[in-house]
Amino acid sequence: MERGVSVYHYLLEVRKKRGAGYFVLLDPDKLPRTELLALAEKASDEGADLLLIGGSLLLNSGFDELIRDIRDRVRIPVVVFPGNTMQISQYADAILFLSLISGRNAHFLIGEQVRAAPILEHIGVEPISTGYMLIESGRQTSAEFMSNTRPIPRDKPDIAKATALAAEYLGMRLVYLEAGSGALQPVDPVMIREVADYVNIPLIVGGGIRTPEQARERVQAGASFIVTGNVLEEKTNSSLMKEFVDAIHDV
Repeated sequence: MERGVSVYHYLLEVRKKRGAGYFVLLDPDKLPRTELLALAEKASDEGADLLLIGGSLLLNSGFDELIRDIRDRVRIPVVVFPGNTMQISQYADAILFLSLISGRNAHFLIGEQVRAAPILEHIGVEPISTGYMLIESGRQTSAEFMSNTRPIPRDKPDIAKATALAAEYLGMRLVYLEAGSGALQPVDPVMIREVADYVNIPLIVGGGIRTPEQARERVQAGASFIVTGNVLEEKTNSSLMKEFVDAIHDV
């Protein structure tokens, strides 16, 4: 992607040309810096469409410098996936401006956003308004614990549909169905299909997707973008990232 091009419009083009896009999520707390940089370069070289950087916590310093160094090494957008306002960087191409619409904790619905908005305006990073929905995955996730909210039950697609539609009516540009880091079960394709059929904005799906087959199934159900993270850190299959790329883009 050329520098200066809107990341959001780039994503719409990815969806138009490839049917769906693939995001690689890197958590600064999960890997040493050298391994994060290597994984970022691998994602760029093997055909991922975008890098998400962030996590529920931030135990290490140097977030801004990490984003800068990653951006210098890759040819795809580097987008912050923030757990809080500490995860903002002037070097990012964009930030998912998340509102945790599945919960009723006002701090994560609007509180953190009010704190972050003036900072983003000052540094000029593109905000992409995103309705963030935690979906029950079989275990309590970090995002659920840190936000002090309950996820939407995985067998209640009607709640997910109504919540996603409210996000669209509020003017949000994306909806993110998130099973969470280390989820036992990814978001059910039935829920994905019903939400995708009900709203007119792109759908991101992540959490617990461990195989290219699972990724493909969720694209076929209506996901516009697939996110994987933990599974790529295990280093048991060096070709796995390329397999995800092919499975998602070939649908």
